[in-house]
Amino acid sequence: MDKKLIIFGANGALGKGVTKSLLSKEYDEFYLFDFKIDETLSDARVKQFIVKDLSIEKNVMASMFDVKTNEKTKLFLYSTIGGYYGGTSVWETEEIDFDRMINMNLKTNYFIAKHFSLLVKKSYGGSICFTSAFTGKHPEELKFAYGSSKAALNYLVKTLSSEGNSINLSVNAIAPFIIDTPANREWMKNANYSSWMKPEEIGDLIHSLFQNYNFVSGNIIELKKRFNS
Repeated sequence: MDKKLIIFGANGALGKGVTKSLLSKEYDEFYLFDFKIDETLSDARVKQFIVKDLSIEKNVMASMFDVKTNEKTKLFLYSTIGGYYGGTSVWETEEIDFDRMINMNLKTNYFIAKHFSLLVKKSYGGSICFTSAFTGKHPEELKFAYGSSKAALNYLVKTLSSEGNSINLSVNAIAPFIIDTPANREWMKNANYSSWMKPEEIGDLIHSLFQNYNFVSGNIIELKKRFNS
């Protein structure tokens, strides 16, 4: 059986760590999509593509066109796509910022889910994992636009998980509280970084979901904090 893995946002701070982890696993081909190409990657299994604004459906359609599949292919996809905005109350939140969160966190992933599902219909089966957020399940002050868009993404996961049964598609999402990235370290300089989730660890977790894709579905997996063992 041919196993192909698609990663959207492969060259971001989270994406690089996840990609590093997943490249060590047994997949036959990797399709990496981002706004730039990683020139240091030389793995023959890897194909890299530059994408445009993914909140425009035709751009997502164009990216999926490059993925070749048949009835003997198992397809897997991880999306890091999303963005953060916070620090304002509901009454201080501008429409433009609310719309931006919906576009970045929901609309883009809806298009990815839609066109990946169409590929899976032509395949043996597959699985998709999204990047949600802890606050999407546990509302916090001053994160209305961000949290609402992630909560809507969670609904997409649950719905597609149910609908995906008919095409052998499982759907899950991770919901981190905070990830150990350079930007987050700069933002919280005095935090205990050892308790933060590492991108490579997230990659290992996603791989385990894909390994068991035929029965693990519909989960929003909370990643609040880690401990050293």
